[in-house]
Amino acid sequence: MANILICDDEKDIVNALKIYLSDPDYTLFEAYDGEEALRILQENDIQLILLDIMMPKLDGISALARIREISNVPVILLTAKSEDSDKILGLNVGADDYVTKPFNPLEVTARVRSQLRRFLKLGSGMQQPEVLRIGGIELDDKAKKVLLDGEEISLTPKEFEILKLLMAEPGRVFSPKEIYREIWKERPIGSDNTVAVHIRHLREKIEIDPADPRYIKVVFGQGYKMEGGNRR
Repeated sequence: MANILICDDEKDIVNALKIYLSDPDYTLFEAYDGEEALRILQENDIQLILLDIMMPKLDGISALARIREISNVPVILLTAKSEDSDKILGLNVGADDYVTKPFNPLEVTARVRSQLRRFLKLGSGMQQPEVLRIGGIELDDKAKKVLLDGEEISLTPKEFEILKLLMAEPGRVFSPKEIYREIWKERPIGSDNTVAVHIRHLREKIEIDPADPRYIKVVFGQGYKMEGGNRR
């Protein structure tokens, strides 16, 4: 499964691209300006973005620059033939490819598959360490074991994966929908309560006082993040 974000201020273009990319292996998101695209990217686990250059509120080049501050997700620019200079600028800012309007459906699908194949195979290009350590927590991914202050604790597979996700990027806020997509690999329908229950059980196992957690913090209205366990 791959999550693809289509961003263009023309609804007809978005609808056409949704038809071209109709595939059971793709979940499609849509946005109509750069600000909306950034919000969707921050709230969901997106694997590829199709991004128009000329848009209201936040144009594609400016949105791309902000995307590259937080993500290495592949970005394919949607350009007009008259936008050659913007094409070059976009590639210099960090775009991975571009397709020119009017679109050839076969070209669009081929470029999307190529970028997804490369990204899903190579990811960030950085190998995740097998052992993660934060404060008194040590997570051994290979052995599927978690130590708390030197003592092994028992976690369910889902609790283990949630903890690993949060520990891999300490300080980053993950929304409940993002956690659900990453761990359950499903559309996040009714996900907030499911994630909250698992977070509560996880806290009961790793926190001295689950009501006043040291490690897994709530960011009100946004989600959850991992901190180093130090009291302020």
